[in-house]
Amino acid sequence: MSPSTLFDKVWSEHIVVPETTDTPAVLYIDLHIIHEVTTPQAFSVLREHGLPVRRPDLTLPTMDHSTPTTPVSSFKDLAVVGEQAANQIRQMERNCEEFGLDLIGFGNDHRGIVHVIGPELGATQPGKTIVCGDSHSSTHGAFGALAFGIGTTEVGHVLATQCLLQRKPKALAINVDGIMPPGVSAKDLILAVIGKIGVDGGTGHVIEYRGNAISQLDMESRMTICNMSIEGGARAGMIAPDDTTIEYLQGRPRSPQGADWDSAVARWQTLRTDDGAQFDKSVTLDAALLQPMVTFGTNPGMVVAVNDPVPDGGEDASFRKALDYMRIESGKAMTENEVDVVFVGSCTNGRLSDIREAARVLAGQKVADGVRMLVVPGSQQVKKEAEAEGLDEIIVKAGAEWREAGCSMCIGMNGDTVPSGKLSVSTSNRNFEGRQGVGARTVLASPATAAASAVRGRVTDPRIFS
Repeated sequence: MSPSTLFDKVWSEHIVVPETTDTPAVLYIDLHIIHEVTTPQAFSVLREHGLPVRRPDLTLPTMDHSTPTTPVSSFKDLAVVGEQAANQIRQMERNCEEFGLDLIGFGNDHRGIVHVIGPELGATQPGKTIVCGDSHSSTHGAFGALAFGIGTTEVGHVLATQCLLQRKPKALAINVDGIMPPGVSAKDLILAVIGKIGVDGGTGHVIEYRGNAISQLDMESRMTICNMSIEGGARAGMIAPDDTTIEYLQGRPRSPQGADWDSAVARWQTLRTDDGAQFDKSVTLDAALLQPMVTFGTNPGMVVAVNDPVPDGGEDASFRKALDYMRIESGKAMTENEVDVVFVGSCTNGRLSDIREAARVLAGQKVADGVRMLVVPGSQQVKKEAEAEGLDEIIVKAGAEWREAGCSMCIGMNGDTVPSGKLSVSTSNRNFEGRQGVGARTVLASPATAAASAVRGRVTDPRIFS
């Protein structure tokens, strides 16, 4: 048998019907995570055709995108998110009740963002195929799973059949060796990767992140890396499971138990790229050269080291349009730009380690006058753990807002938005025009950079707080 990549192994294990020149493969799906925004139409199709959900036990539903990040005790509290979002939430409850799905809804201690609670519960596991009607499903690839986003029609297909039609992508290796300098985080690393390969550099590929810099990362950092694979154009991102992965999953509610755990671990340990396996493309980065990174334009590939000057883009009209929208001057560092709003949270950086990092910078400091800062945990479990450590007290004392779990300002469809024209430093994953609100301007950054920027009132190198 020829050497195989991690991706090859997981893909081949899930083929129901092989791909041909005329037809895509039929791929079996181990875990289907759903939320309130991309499911209403899919459930309507099931209803119209009299179809049940084929595997309720392999379907994990929660609410996150449209949910308010202020306390909710009844549906009356949903007014803050607007009627459309409120209707999505109500419909999710009705759909789950009708089709026999165990919704992680309001009042559930595990409610949170889909890509935070899956790993938290131990539902995300190495070697699984995982899909969700959300592009950042690639997050789960940090565990050695093949995880990717799907469209609403495909959501219906998986609900009805537990299978999906897919063409096999190519494989891209991103090798990161060396030791990351102090003050540099996983968010900085993935922004640097996207800056190097561009927003279409991974198109048609599944990325495997490799090298000693990757193996040294904890699981939450690995999730940040894989989360933004889609921003580099990739179908998915993967990291081979190792002892760090196994330690994270042990004892979680939906992880295997007893003898099943031992069997699972034995299998997981085989899930790594074989020596001699071939990738279709390969890219290499030196971790020792990394710096804190920030975006300056309207896609994640428009990124620069925080103290470096913004490039001018030459004659590129789209580049110029992006700078004009952002009101950013080429030739000047991003540190010259004043900040109006700071957001720490999202499926990219809403985990406990992210909250800790923001709180570390905020400790003994005050959010600058005129700056609004929101810190939003990725799940109610993260919220509980952060409060047990007193992180919420540090955050509130500094003048920031401590919220309930949800997507919040990442997507700006739940009452948490950035006003038109205002500049936001955000730990989320997309800086598209209007992503955080109509006319909003977004700078992507790490939790430390975001918190430092909130304190200084302008884009700030977080290393000054080290």
